[in-house]
Amino acid sequence: MRKLIKPLVFVLALIPFAVLLIRILQNDLGPDPVQELSLETGEWTLRFLILALAMTPLRRISNQVEFVRNRRMVGLFALFYATLHLLVWVVFLLEFRWFAIFEEIVERPYITVGFSAYVILLALGITSPKFMVRQLGKNWKRLHKLVYLAAILGVLHLLWILRLDIGPAVFYGSLVALLLGYRAWYSFRPQRG
Repeated sequence: MRKLIKPLVFVLALIPFAVLLIRILQNDLGPDPVQELSLETGEWTLRFLILALAMTPLRRISNQVEFVRNRRMVGLFALFYATLHLLVWVVFLLEFRWFAIFEEIVERPYITVGFSAYVILLALGITSPKFMVRQLGKNWKRLHKLVYLAAILGVLHLLWILRLDIGPAVFYGSLVALLLGYRAWYSFRPQRG
């Protein structure tokens, strides 16, 4: 049964992508397809990022090691959806105007914040293989603590984009705050024994 968990998580993580592809093929993305694609890929990035952050608390609470065994894959899917989000921006909004990327990042704070979160996720993805963990030693843990900063920046990016309908950003922000609070509590709680 344990051997089936990883492939099952992989298939489940691809379902949002498959649904998006079907919606694209059926021309079912509403009046502003680019905006819809951008929001969907951005929100799936946050969902997978929050799920990856929740894996350690879930393992501690449930005492099930399977949560931690799948954390890397879930985190890499956050990077996958973030890359799709970035591609939607580059392909459909900037139309491959590469010179405009730097200009947009510098001039628009919400893009600066979102791109910063992406760079963090990319660094975490690049350093996630086991040989990189060994190579970086103690620095690997320090680097991977930046995942919380990426989550905060992602929520801020969404908040800036939504402006008026901030409900989703508040929801995701509350989850990130809860997970950060749990991490702080777990780190500073009195040790038994």
